[in-house]
Amino acid sequence: MRTFKNYLSLYSVLILMSLGACAINPVTGKKQLVLMSEAQEIAMGKQSDPEVVAFFGLYEDPELQEFITTKGNEMAAISHRPKLAYEFKIVDSPVINAFALPGGFVYFTRGIMAHFNNEAEFAGVLGHEIGHVTARHSVIQQRNQILGQLGLIAGIILVPELGRFVEPLSQGMQLALLKFGRDAERQSDELGVDYSSQIGYDAREMADFFETLERQQANTGADEIPPFLSTHPSPEERNATVDQLALEWQQKSKKSEFAVNRDSYLRKIDGLIVGEDPKQGFVENSVFYHPVLKIQFPIPTAWSHQNSPQQFQMAPKEGDAVMILTLASGANLEEAANATMENYGLTLVESRKETINGMPAILMVADFVQPEANTLRVLSSLIQFEGNIYSLMGVTDISNFNSYQPVFSSTIRDFRELRDSEKLNRKPDIIKIKTVPNAMSLEAAFKYYGIPAERYEELSLLNGMLLTDQLNKGMLIKVVGK
Repeated sequence: MRTFKNYLSLYSVLILMSLGACAINPVTGKKQLVLMSEAQEIAMGKQSDPEVVAFFGLYEDPELQEFITTKGNEMAAISHRPKLAYEFKIVDSPVINAFALPGGFVYFTRGIMAHFNNEAEFAGVLGHEIGHVTARHSVIQQRNQILGQLGLIAGIILVPELGRFVEPLSQGMQLALLKFGRDAERQSDELGVDYSSQIGYDAREMADFFETLERQQANTGADEIPPFLSTHPSPEERNATVDQLALEWQQKSKKSEFAVNRDSYLRKIDGLIVGEDPKQGFVENSVFYHPVLKIQFPIPTAWSHQNSPQQFQMAPKEGDAVMILTLASGANLEEAANATMENYGLTLVESRKETINGMPAILMVADFVQPEANTLRVLSSLIQFEGNIYSLMGVTDISNFNSYQPVFSSTIRDFRELRDSEKLNRKPDIIKIKTVPNAMSLEAAFKYYGIPAERYEELSLLNGMLLTDQLNKGMLIKVVGK
């Protein structure tokens, strides 16, 4: 949970789409109907990039950033749109994903960087994402894409009015979430093979990486899988196709060798954070802890939760209530209270000053009234602690408020300073690159390095291997530690 920000609506996108025209597709050379010019496309990317960066945050690793920028620029130069001002960034998310915005903005999560096992795998996915840009897939897809909202906990849409209080989705994030059809994904696969092969990489590794993602999908579900894999109905067939395309490209090429560069890539990600980063907040035993902000509060029993850079959200499975933590604006509690009423369009019912676990606070009950829609009632708390004012509010239909008020109040009144030194100093898991001392299986190597057995399958996926795979003496593998 970081600074809350109100985002622009989709209407700004629709305005840009108002002028349709036929243009030549840079990849196919054929005419196609598009709804914006290249200048508008670039402008959209430039406008959306800061929103994407604000949503995820950038992952600070100068060496890894230099690597993706160098390879990205090298590949962009041989692409079908070499004159675009491409930008390549690593965003601070554990999810395994890569995506691109119109105009040449390409993003890799630290989660996907952790799961690559050589430069060739990275190059294949890089080529795939550049392919979406060069073929203008985002522009084309907006003709018929119905955009949903990221950040809504499952079930909240049962009371649509609650969406007013849940984190709005920026234009940039809506673009990042665009899913492409089968033909677009197939075309980007082909471009990924073409572009990565042209700069000297073995594109067959791209197919091997898809296999790793399929195993990850089986273990964790489709939500962890990037759109470029999940949108295709037959991953096995697709992997075989990519492998065949790569082999055909190599056979036609005058080059005799294609790089994989396993060891050099693994050394680049030594120390990379893998999984959740505790400094961004974490949940343990139904309590949310934020070591940087030094706060904690309980999550109501059996409620779902979701942490994002802008707010922490909680909701019951019935989907008829929501609690949200954000940072409030205002120099003092009174200003923050006024801003809350104004920002959400609330009508005050009652207000009182209190002290919550030694922290000054204002508690308010307010209504959100909308013609021909349910009236929502809000229990809003504004709590001042160490230079910040926290807004922790519970929202539900006015008819359910008496039922949910004790739940809201219990969470609010247990908002307190985090003093547990272990949680304040919680360290993330990081990748550690180890050299296998003797020939052995991957499972034996994990035992040798003292990895808990319950993490074997997770780490075998991280290494793109099976536990039974045999390792040679001196081979590098990934393990995790603090």
